[in-house]
Amino acid sequence: MSKRPGPSRSAAALASWWSREGLPEQDRIEALREIAPELVRVETLATVSCGERTFPLQALHVGTDDLDRPVFGLFGGVHGLERIGSHVVLTFLESLLERLRWDKEARRMLRKCRLVAMPVVNPGGMWLRSRANPRGVDLMRNAPVDAEVRTPFLVGGHRLSRRLPWYRGEPGELEVESRALVDFVERAIFPARAALTLDVHSGFGATDRLWFPYAKTTAPFPSMTQVMALVNLLDRAYPHHVYRIEQQSDAYTTNGDLWDYLYDRHRAAHPERLFVPWTLEIGSWAWVRKDPRQLFASGGAGVFNPLRAHRYDRAMRRHLVLLDLFLRSVRNHRRWSGLEPPSPPAGDERPPGDDTDLER
Repeated sequence: MSKRPGPSRSAAALASWWSREGLPEQDRIEALREIAPELVRVETLATVSCGERTFPLQALHVGTDDLDRPVFGLFGGVHGLERIGSHVVLTFLESLLERLRWDKEARRMLRKCRLVAMPVVNPGGMWLRSRANPRGVDLMRNAPVDAEVRTPFLVGGHRLSRRLPWYRGEPGELEVESRALVDFVERAIFPARAALTLDVHSGFGATDRLWFPYAKTTAPFPSMTQVMALVNLLDRAYPHHVYRIEQQSDAYTTNGDLWDYLYDRHRAAHPERLFVPWTLEIGSWAWVRKDPRQLFASGGAGVFNPLRAHRYDRAMRRHLVLLDLFLRSVRNHRRWSGLEPPSPPAGDERPPGDDTDLER
């Protein structure tokens, strides 16, 4: 049987790198609501100005409205040049919602946990083809957090000039996008009994990396027990996975990391609860190594994004399993995190081997 013909999603996505008609990524956010309108809620957190244009900062909620339930948070497009991060997030959401049309088990899971997402955190920077936001601020250097160790010159964040990359912004001032992200996480994620987040980036090295905090210090991460438990889940479930897993400071240290800031705020308020923010750093230099012409792509897109359809398709497929594991692991956090004893089988959990409600 021949493959069913259809439009090339990868070709359309690659064309969007240079589109000046708007942001196709935000069109895809609106389209998600149409896939499963009874399960998806889209809200506008703020509006970003970019010259004469304005862009909404949008967030999605999928699953139960009970804020105490475990939650998985997905974020992309913090740096406007790294469009591939937004596309990984959107592709996973599209895949999940399509499955919810027919997968009763997936629907049942999302009655017991939540998925929230900000697929495009920096729409103005994406429109301008810039790492920074329209005001020249690197959002991932913008939090009121100073590194406890020496950071790389410029790369670690600075306040010399907004004309230079990695500019932190004014002291004590969160940018609109940063404030929207922080407020959203505190409102939608902090109340959960357990939470994992994944922020998808690209542009560092040729290897896909999973980073956990801290970026501000080389000191051991306080939630290392839970990190290692989750790594063990990944290693055992998918022993051939491609990820190098490390504390972010093993690669480099920075000032102003938003996830350092949010982790510390959550730990101070809810020390008994699970919250581990992760970063997926897609090793985009591998694409440049295979095709050095990407270095000369318009707007610098080729350093951060695949420019050939088969590589784009591979990137979309490559990380679906990881994101699904994060969602399922936060739903079942009691079985691996060590922070709560496994609850007795009463509605939320069934004893092992009990599948009596699979056909309901």
